Amino acid sequence: METLWEFLEEKTENTKKTHIVVVQRGPKEDKDLELELPPEVIFADKNAMSTGLQFADLVARPIGLKTLRPEQENRSFDILKSKFYCEGGRQNTGKNF
Repeated sequence: METLWEFLEEKTENTKKTHIVVVQRGPKEDKDLELELPPEVIFADKNAMSTGLQFADLVARPIGLKTLRPEQENRSFDILKSKFYCEGGRQNTGKNF
């Protein structure tokens, strides 16, 4: 989320309304997250069949596994890393993400 906010600042879009949709976790967790993030947070029910949330799950799992087990083979992450916004722009895709 910090990187998203920095990206918005870099593109001078941080003053515009930005919605972030997250899956509800629990009253305390939701409130903590809402207070932490500058953009407006929209909470979606876990049972919502949102295409965006399903897509996020497909991306989040390989990233999480790469973070938890960096040495483990992760073909999904290898494909995704070329899509990440990277330091140095598009010329450096897959590096310094």
